[in-house]
Amino acid sequence: MNSLARRRRALDIWPGFVDALSSLILVMVFVLLIFAIGQFVLSQTIAGKNRALADLNAQIAQLAKTLSLAQDSNAALNTRVNELSASLGTATNERDAVKTQLDAATAQAARLDADIAALSALKAQLEQQVASLGAELDTSKKNLVVATDLNAKSAAQVELLNRQLAALREQLNKVSAALDLANANVKDKDRKIADLGAQLNLALANKVNQLEKYRSEFFGKLRAALGDRADIHVVGDRFVVPTDILFDSGSADLSPAAQVQMKKLAQTLNQVAAEIPSNLDWIVRIDGHTDKRPIHTAQFASNWELSTARAVAIVKYLVVQGIPANRLSANGFGQFQPLDPADTPEAYAKNRRIEIQLTNR
Repeated sequence: MNSLARRRRALDIWPGFVDALSSLILVMVFVLLIFAIGQFVLSQTIAGKNRALADLNAQIAQLAKTLSLAQDSNAALNTRVNELSASLGTATNERDAVKTQLDAATAQAARLDADIAALSALKAQLEQQVASLGAELDTSKKNLVVATDLNAKSAAQVELLNRQLAALREQLNKVSAALDLANANVKDKDRKIADLGAQLNLALANKVNQLEKYRSEFFGKLRAALGDRADIHVVGDRFVVPTDILFDSGSADLSPAAQVQMKKLAQTLNQVAAEIPSNLDWIVRIDGHTDKRPIHTAQFASNWELSTARAVAIVKYLVVQGIPANRLSANGFGQFQPLDPADTPEAYAKNRRIEIQLTNR
């Protein structure tokens, strides 16, 4: 009986063992499945990272290429700036040399004038002495004629007076000759000064005439860039742009549309600047003007501040676009230089303007 019970217990353990083993196998299969899924997800993630890394490498290569182009362009611009600076220095030295010569000639002329004045005074003094000695001689001669006894002392005195008179006349002749020579030198210096002034004026006129050609080209290209608008026109040597198309009322912030136009202005200026000879010292003036209606805000106390701030905003934007800062000038004139003095909306709109001028420094 006991042996039968033991056999039955032995038989009952085997199914439990089988169940445990099956559960263990299922757990292992589940773990392997989780591992396989994890490996798949990991491989997909790695593939995505690789693609992203490849994209980043491509972007880095493109940025490196762009940087190289920018560095080449910057090197070219630096070379151009150095050439312009050297030419400017040469022109400035030439102008300073002419001015130095002119100043030296003027100073020498002043010295000659002083010498002439001194010689003239000496001449007058000598003439006075000659007249006095002549009068004394005449008196002596009259006394000698009246006197019946011409002694040796009187004759010696007459001889001495004659010698003194001859010496004074000789000295007077020398002074007169020196005075004539000084006058001739003064005339020669005046002629040289006039020639130097004419040369300086001619050089300045030539530079102005040379710049006029590039100003006309600049205005033509600028009109084409900004569009053929009736309210954009040229007045004398200035290109006039209404501020209403660049700024909001009472504001000095360039609108997005205005920034596009100013970018075209910068491109046009860069094209023309590349053609201007390096010996021309040019500058672009940006002048801001307002109408006569007063303004008083927290930002702008008067039209002076508003017009100046608008001109400065344009200059800063042009510098960002690559225009050298030493070639730009910002000026504000407020309401004090109107194109139309009438008190009408049309006159107000006409007077609210930005004037662009390409001129000599």
